[in-house]
Amino acid sequence: MTSIARRMAALFRTKANKALDRAEDPREVLDYSYGQQLEMLRRVRRGLADVATSCKRVELQVKQLQLSREKLDGQAQQALAAGREDLAREALTRRAAAGAQITDLQGQHAALQDQEAKLIVAAQRLEAKVEAFRTRKETIKATYTAAEAQTSITEAVTGIGEEMGDVGLAMQRAQDKTEQLQARAGALDELIASGVLEDATLPAGRDDIQAELEAVTTGQDVETQLARMKAELPASSAPAEVEAAPSPKGSTGREATP
Repeated sequence: MTSIARRMAALFRTKANKALDRAEDPREVLDYSYGQQLEMLRRVRRGLADVATSCKRVELQVKQLQLSREKLDGQAQQALAAGREDLAREALTRRAAAGAQITDLQGQHAALQDQEAKLIVAAQRLEAKVEAFRTRKETIKATYTAAEAQTSITEAVTGIGEEMGDVGLAMQRAQDKTEQLQARAGALDELIASGVLEDATLPAGRDDIQAELEAVTTGQDVETQLARMKAELPASSAPAEVEAAPSPKGSTGREATP
């Protein structure tokens, strides 16, 4: 049972592969692949834009912290001048925290700049590959279309194609049937001439001897009618008939003496 199942599965895969191969159009596959690459390039560009946005945001935060640190530094000096050492200490504490944040953000900014640079290079390389693939894709599509047209024309001329093959088979069947009918008609004519078969168009009881006698009688009737028509011609046409008639006085052509 397992062996039969494996054979059925293999047969199904074979049939499916053949069906997919007939249905698959390389041009559509190339267009789909090109679309996938464009989508990948779009995601890379979007990622690059996000990194650049994050990098700019970090820069703004660093500038704000730097301004805050300068302000706290000034506040600490004012507090000391006013004799408020506690305020000065608080301002310096906040100033130190702002400095630590600036250092951390500067590290993040450097990492983002490095990532942005890598994404720019990757995007440029991917864009070049996509453009090269697009050029190659159009070339392959044009070549495939030309080969498909040439194949169709060749199949039509040679009759290998499915449609032209059906036409060729129909013509061959018609020719074979015509030759068969011609051979049958010739054989029937020979059988009728030999007397094996009778002509169904002739009256019942009529045979070939009777047909020959009727042909002779018909010929005699024609000669009799022709002689009567000649006798009824006017006299003016008689000399022409005499001149045209052969001389009955011998083969030398000399007139006999009276």
